[in-house]
Amino acid sequence: MASGSPDLISPRSPRVAAARRLAKRNFRGKDRLFLAEGPQAVREAGAQPRTLVELFATLDAAERYADIVGAARDTGVRIHLADEQVIADISTTVTPQGLVGVCRFVDTPFEEILRARPKLVAVLANVRDPGNAGTVLRCADAAGAEAVVLTDASVDLYNPKAVRASVGSLFHLPVAVGVPVEEAVDGLRGVGVRVLAADGAGSHDLDEELDNGTMGGPTAWVFGNEAWGLPEETRALADAVVSVPIHGRAESLNLATAAAVCLYASARAQRAPRGCRTVTGS
Repeated sequence: MASGSPDLISPRSPRVAAARRLAKRNFRGKDRLFLAEGPQAVREAGAQPRTLVELFATLDAAERYADIVGAARDTGVRIHLADEQVIADISTTVTPQGLVGVCRFVDTPFEEILRARPKLVAVLANVRDPGNAGTVLRCADAAGAEAVVLTDASVDLYNPKAVRASVGSLFHLPVAVGVPVEEAVDGLRGVGVRVLAADGAGSHDLDEELDNGTMGGPTAWVFGNEAWGLPEETRALADAVVSVPIHGRAESLNLATAAAVCLYASARAQRAPRGCRTVTGS
């Protein structure tokens, strides 16, 4: 390394070891910290007060994303310059982008979500694939949902794949975790939210719901497991079980695609000129 180059953190540093162990769920839970990888996630984390606490960056990434690193430094975030091998050791991606942030947990108590009386919510029940969970969170954010709820049987919100798949949306809207599905449904219904279960075998058709004007009120969509959907006992909790119509020859839609269709249908109905009729006629 040329004379005058900044010092790089040692691969044997306790800070590197502490960040590396956050790839494992038990350590994330113990420390209440998780990793945000890449410029988009680090930028969004840094925009939230007291969320980004530590940042590892290669020299190249520190120059390329000088605005992100500078903003983090200005808010008191500890910056560590590192070589590519250190970043690779910390990162969980095959091709790291040179920035890895250590963040505090950002989930919101379910009671706080209820107090805000949300109009559009995504509930993930038994969703086990972290990529799907993160993608649905991203779809909910894009559709203007006001909250996401992960039930106690769903994947860890802070799984690195889930964080990456959310592409920063994890930092944009309230997310509750570990909520029993019965508690989620009862709580949302108690604040005036209509609960719809998304299921390919649903007796209600999404197009018919839109045509009948029943989609304009506060709505929570319950999405199930990628492989087997929603069990009967969960479907029975909902006000209606709604299927996305298949107009072509596809056998089905994957979870994230179905979630996007359902959430955007609600978003469109809620934003329609003069509003839409609701099931209560309000």
